[in-house]
Amino acid sequence: MTKKNTNTDTLITLILKGIEEVKGNDIDILDLREIDNTPCDYFIICNGNTNTQVNAIVGSIQKTVSKELKDKPWHIEGSENAEWVLMDYVNVVVHVFQKHTREFYDIESLWGDAKITSIQTNY
Repeated sequence: MTKKNTNTDTLITLILKGIEEVKGNDIDILDLREIDNTPCDYFIICNGNTNTQVNAIVGSIQKTVSKELKDKPWHIEGSENAEWVLMDYVNVVVHVFQKHTREFYDIESLWGDAKITSIQTNY
């Protein structure tokens, strides 16, 4: 495995840990590597129940990734109203939604060709 893949795998693992630490729901990983002209290699999508929980998930991801990898998102947008926060880690883009906003935009359908892995949570 190349160093780049190892770093991406580690980043994904840490992002998932950050989501799970504040009980983010309905976690999906979309593998976009087989699709032409994608903005990144992976989308990680999850949702929280309130804007407070959405912001807590974003903060938890940042803290977990920063602590382990000394890496921070290249870009974050949407934190103001916390309906849909996008965190851009270049190879991996994280979408943290409130449930109703996620259902409205339905990113999984837009990227229907992606290989989707749903992460089971125990809470």
